Amino acid sequence: MLKIPGLKSTVVLMIVAIFSSNVKGQDLETVNSVNLDKYVGTWYEIAKIPNRFQKKCARNTTATYTLKENGKIRVVNECNTAEGDRTKATGVARIVDEQTNAKLEVSFVSILGLNLFWGDYWIIGLDEEYDWAVVGTPSRKYGWILSRTPSLADSEMDKIHTILREQGYNPDDFEMTEQDRG
Repeated sequence: MLKIPGLKSTVVLMIVAIFSSNVKGQDLETVNSVNLDKYVGTWYEIAKIPNRFQKKCARNTTATYTLKENGKIRVVNECNTAEGDRTKATGVARIVDEQTNAKLEVSFVSILGLNLFWGDYWIIGLDEEYDWAVVGTPSRKYGWILSRTPSLADSEMDKIHTILREQGYNPDDFEMTEQDRG
């Protein structure tokens, strides 16, 4: 029998790497279809996985989407800081999967009209009436729960948590966003 030094540990590491990537990195499945005319408009952020680019947002976070003539989507994200100031980030989204319209990329960095640093924005859960949406990324590093209203019923949150678990997310990683009820 031929012995190759380190082969056993290399094989074990490869098996562990493959198993780990399949469990944690399972394919992220989007919804079957998104009607962009129904999706555009204003959404309230109900919860998110904390991230560096929203660290100044303390409450009242919204995202407003508007279809542009060139087929892209104007994105305006707004929130209140802890000091009570309203801050805004404007960007653009482009459709990556035109079959479903559920896979998009978003950029908030533009230099001389050229958008840079595109990030995944995949719609992985969507209410039939477009009352709420779940957005994620294949890495599971980012995620958002959005609603047409500032809050969602517990029964709706239960449905969303089920979607998150099925998609390889931990619902406990999401922090609730404070929304003033006006």
